[in-house]
Amino acid sequence: MSDAALDAARSAGLTDVHAHRVALVERLVLRVARERYGDAVVGHVEDWLARVRAGGAAAFDGVAEAVAETSVEALAGVLRTLTAYFHLVNKAEQIEIVRVNREREVGATAEDPRGESVMEAVADLKRAGRSLDEARALVARLDIQPTLTAHPTEARRRTVLHHQDRAAAALDRLTSAGSGQALTPAEADAAEAEALGRLRLLLATDEVRPAAVTVRDEVRHGLYFVATSIWDVVPRIHADLRRAFADVYGAEGLSFPPVLRYRSWIGGDRDGNPNVTAEVTAWTLRAHREDALRLHRRALDALRLDLSVSDQQAEFPDELWASVEAARETVQLPERRWRQNAHEPVRLKIMQMAETLDRLLDALPEGGSGQRRTGAAPPDYSAADFRADLDLIARSLEAAGLGALAETGGLADARVRAETFGFHLAALDLRQHSATHEAAVADLLRRADVEPDYAALGEDDRVALLTRELNNPRPFIRLGGAVGPDADRVLSALRVAKAALDQEPDSIGSYIVSMTDAVSDVLEVLLLAKEVGLWRRHADGTVESAVDAVPLLETVADLEAGPALLAALFENEVYAAHLAARGGLQEVMLGYSDSNKDGGYWQANWSLHKAQGALARTCREHGVDLRFFHGRGGTVGRGGGRAGQAIRAMPPEAQTGRIRFTEQGEVISFRYALPGIARRHLEQIVHAQIGALADAPDEGAEVWDGPQGGAARDLMERLADRAMTAYRDLIDAPDFWPWYVAATPIEHIADLSIASRPISRKGAADLDFAGLRAIPWVFSWTQPRYTVPGWYGAGTALAEAISGQDLDLLRRLQAEWPFFQAVSGNAMRELARARLVVGRRYSALAEAAGAHPAPFEHVETEYERAEAAFLRVTRQDTLLAQSQTIAATIRYRNPATDVLNLVQLDLMRRWRGGDHGDEIGRALLVSVNGIAAAMQSTG
Repeated sequence: MSDAALDAARSAGLTDVHAHRVALVERLVLRVARERYGDAVVGHVEDWLARVRAGGAAAFDGVAEAVAETSVEALAGVLRTLTAYFHLVNKAEQIEIVRVNREREVGATAEDPRGESVMEAVADLKRAGRSLDEARALVARLDIQPTLTAHPTEARRRTVLHHQDRAAAALDRLTSAGSGQALTPAEADAAEAEALGRLRLLLATDEVRPAAVTVRDEVRHGLYFVATSIWDVVPRIHADLRRAFADVYGAEGLSFPPVLRYRSWIGGDRDGNPNVTAEVTAWTLRAHREDALRLHRRALDALRLDLSVSDQQAEFPDELWASVEAARETVQLPERRWRQNAHEPVRLKIMQMAETLDRLLDALPEGGSGQRRTGAAPPDYSAADFRADLDLIARSLEAAGLGALAETGGLADARVRAETFGFHLAALDLRQHSATHEAAVADLLRRADVEPDYAALGEDDRVALLTRELNNPRPFIRLGGAVGPDADRVLSALRVAKAALDQEPDSIGSYIVSMTDAVSDVLEVLLLAKEVGLWRRHADGTVESAVDAVPLLETVADLEAGPALLAALFENEVYAAHLAARGGLQEVMLGYSDSNKDGGYWQANWSLHKAQGALARTCREHGVDLRFFHGRGGTVGRGGGRAGQAIRAMPPEAQTGRIRFTEQGEVISFRYALPGIARRHLEQIVHAQIGALADAPDEGAEVWDGPQGGAARDLMERLADRAMTAYRDLIDAPDFWPWYVAATPIEHIADLSIASRPISRKGAADLDFAGLRAIPWVFSWTQPRYTVPGWYGAGTALAEAISGQDLDLLRRLQAEWPFFQAVSGNAMRELARARLVVGRRYSALAEAAGAHPAPFEHVETEYERAEAAFLRVTRQDTLLAQSQTIAATIRYRNPATDVLNLVQLDLMRRWRGGDHGDEIGRALLVSVNGIAAAMQSTG
């Protein structure tokens, strides 16, 4: 093992176990790279990395000169070597997280539980005086719905992810002997051979996708994680709850309704993505159903093997035998099964269930043809029937004196999965832009001779017309009648949704309305749903509705106007009837990405926080239940950060126990690639949600969730406004956009095949600030290490507040207010991840192309202000004084990331000098992937 690699890891501050693991990664990667690319390329990697590790920024000029003298072919080898290195370092970091959590769990007890665990959450309830019944009722209110999206933030191919996972598993075996049984020499050799083999495959596999990503690719990618780690971990969270209540309250054998349910946008989100057609959505729903059925079918095989109980050893209730005999008429089992299992009614019932699932699978359409795999009609068997059969088996075991077999183990897990995943796996949301709905409604009204120019109407007239037409039962278009392209796009998707809901009521989630800024934006969706039979109003005034219309508030202005919008919706008599039909629950989605791009970091976070409180109060005033849907990205600039901390930072009045949040791109890969990470992620969310719900104020209570009441609110208003002004001064300056395009690799990000959705609303060839989507906006800031969307403006705002005698109040907010702690903590982490000594070189490249240096000068000055201000407010010596593990990781990563940046800079220089060959183009895309891996962030 390289002593230099180990010394570098130790000097950065990594734990000894982690240091040995990453040093091993470096040794293995360099060994395979030497086989693949030869001594010269590996010599460059070793030399440049050693020079930067020893000299830091002082070594940049020398390394840059060496890079400039190196061929593009050799630079590509350097990039691929360092990219593979960072992929494995990232896996090593995940393994370390799992190891540390496991160590803490081993020593935990009910009296001294592990931090942010389910056990700790339940113990806190007991310490707060909650009775067993009160604690159970509180947990039963949890409605946590992570939502997978395909937004373009995963730069890695699924093939690459597979090889990384296998290499990580081998690495874990090689380096975990200290926490368990030591490997034999043969086992160690086999593990190292597996790791080396996977590294060889990684370096022989195209890092950059050879073709554009399709929506079906994205669907398969998302379902991969649902069908693996998520499927495995959700029952563990329920087992954690059962164990916690047993240990803390002494209550054995409890069960809980689902606390976690998954949703997906992938294949249903058509906003800005013309590739999400009705046919694609139908295929997606079939894929969800097929995966769910196959997973349940596989679980039934395991249950059949386990539950070998005989009626000669235990007495079963008549209802079990009656169910088996009744199913015998319709479910054919081989005669030998009846002979072999004549005294095993549980096994017979499970085999009948398995045969029924087989028939459901056989009845699914083949591919996109719409034709069934067999000619047989599907059996009349729903997810509810499946759950009822599992419940019957559990009751029968309990009646036979074997209740423990139903309370734990495979049957308990199967029941949790049946409740959580049904036959749909993850409910599919639909999303479309409000402008498309407007055009579709205008088309229908014009063709039906109801209103010739709907778009020209004012909002009051639109609402009156929509209300009137929602009360009218007749459709606009006769079956088969012609409609325009916008109406066809929306109606065809809604027809697919109706067919799915008729088959499986839980298969469709919500209908999200992007850029909602008026009541008509929501009513238009109901009118379109009415046209396909998803919504109808009866003569008695009641409504029958199969969909939830969810407004998405995305800009700062829309967030501020949100409470008034909801109030107007609730006071509309048709919408009030719609809400009653949907159980009185209103979901509201909050957009973190566009509000940040629009108003900057501090303003976006404060506007979102205020909006949550105001929207929650509006719902309470109107007697409406509320569920927030947080459109959070992976990066801090798009609402990212620790999910548990974000939950606790919400306003108290917004804590309803119901929450949704998006999980995107590389965030999905990070959180769900390893079961140990997935479990930790989910338990932190459950822990935070239990605690937040327990602390929520009673209905009607007057609350303000910051110390010093109005003084804190006034200060936050001033901070947000001043930060937004500073941010807008940067991006609205005439010299900003030319500098930004030249100082970031945005033109190359536009060529990276990382998603089916274009990076710009205007097309990649016509980039401007207004058209550029928030994800590539953040991505392009991350590559040169500016991380501007995660902190810019905070320095100016805080510095002025400190000079204005607000330092004491700021320090109190930092000490006592979870929201302020979350916002400041995330900003400090982004500041610590920034590396302006690298960013300065990108700015110099832009200046060489004629861009003005002023934007970088503003970024540099603002960074200095922000760092100084946060250190004063937090009374810390360094930005990450309270997060030493993160600080050590950043220190360790910086040198190799610096080398990647220096190579990318040189490739950009060559490209702009006129070298537009395929070789350099591919190398530039690999450099983008490599830095994304190093920063663990795209957008």
